[in-house]
Order: sequence, then C-alpha cells, then structure tokens
Amino acid sequence: MYYNKVEICGVNTSKLKTLTSEEKHDLLIRSKAGDTTARTKLIDGNLRLVLSIIQRFTNRGENLDDLFQVGCIGLIKAIDNFNTELDVKFSTYAVPMIIGELRRYLRDNNTIRVSRSVRDLAYRALQAREALSLTMSKEPGVEDIAKHLGEPYEDVSAALEAIVEPISLFDPIYSDGGDSIYVMDQISDTDNTDEAWLEDIALKEAMKKLSPREKKIVNMRFYKGKTQMEIAEEIGISQAQVSRVEKGALDRIKKQM
Repeated sequence: MYYNKVEICGVNTSKLKTLTSEEKHDLLIRSKAGDTTARTKLIDGNLRLVLSIIQRFTNRGENLDDLFQVGCIGLIKAIDNFNTELDVKFSTYAVPMIIGELRRYLRDNNTIRVSRSVRDLAYRALQAREALSLTMSKEPGVEDIAKHLGEPYEDVSAALEAIVEPISLFDPIYSDGGDSIYVMDQISDTDNTDEAWLEDIALKEAMKKLSPREKKIVNMRFYKGKTQMEIAEEIGISQAQVSRVEKGALDRIKKQM
C-alpha cells in the first residue's frame, strides 16, 4: 500500500484505522481528561496521517521505520498539546508538529558519508596544493593540482568539494542579541511550501469523500485535461449532467477543505 511495504515498525499499513471528525473530537476531549484508552485510539487513528507526511522525507536515505517512529512522536506531542477549545482542526495543528519533529531528527542525525578513496584523493590534492603554492607565482587551481597528480580534473574537484564542511540550514548568520537569522531564512521556495503541501493533503482527503462518479469526473476533468463534452461521450451521460456533477463535487471539496 505505502512504499510497497505492508509493515512499518510492525504496523500493518493496510489495516490502519481512520476516525471521523466527531470521533476525533470526542477522543481529544477524553484524552485531555486523562483517558489513556482514548489517547491510544487517537494515536492509532492518525497513523495514516503520519504515513502521508513521511513520504516527503523518504528521498533522504533515512530508514523508513525510523522516520515513522519520529513522526509518531510528533503525533503524540500534537495530541498532548492540542487545545480543544480553539476552533482549529486537529490535522491543521498536527501536520506542522509532525513535520517539525522530522526536521529536527534529520538535522540532528545528518551525516554525509564520503568514501575512503575520495577522502584519500582529497588529502593528496591538499598536499599537492601546498607543494605547488611554494613553486608557483599564483595560487594553484584545481586544474594545476589535477595535472600535478595525474588525476582527472572532475575527480579532483569532486573530492575537494566532498570534504568541505557543509553549512547547516539551521546555522545562524546574524544575531543582534534577540532573534537570530538562520541560513534557511534566506532561502525561498515558492513551489514546495508547507502551506501548499498541507493544501495538497487536504485536497486528497476531500477527494476521498466524493462518490465514485464524482471522483471519476474530477479526475478526467482536472488531472487528464478532458472537456466536459469528451467526458460525457466517454461515460455515456449528457454534457449538462457532467457539468452538474462537476460543480457539486467542487462545492463539496471546498467545504471539506
């Protein structure tokens, strides 16, 4: 089902439970009152949310079970700290909490592994640079070092870059005694914002509430780019009916989101 793997941390992902909004609200209130059974049901009923979130972090070479466990820690923190008196959906509060927990884990456990052969070449290049600087009238470049070592330019360049200490996105670049400005604050990404990603999750959840016919028409209309007339001919109804179903589906999606 997820990631071509049925079990993650011993959890069968094909049999995960889901909760209605009413069930979540009731369990949250009971959990706040100290009901441990309700807390456990809340955790179990939101594991699908954790699974959907860790998809965003699976391209970093991290163990999937580890990511799932860290995501569950974020979920538990969200359950324990959620304010049931505020008019906020639990998922709206939980998603950033889970993402934050995963980011902290990746930040604290990030290790860039460099092979021994690459390290050896890099150290030889550094020694060659030092030796060449004594005989040349200018600072030796990578091309000079590669020629001196008899190694390809690309290999020497890659080796020297591999041993450079990476800059963390969480490194402070300015502080006036108050809030610090970090490297990540200076980097923008208009395509993959948390807000856009959260909307994508909300859209997928809203799509699940549509009828089979509504799903099919929305999919053909907005994902396959077909016209209402083409859809009508393909599924055997009138263009006016397609229009009505499409409008009703979009209205339901808007309400769900």
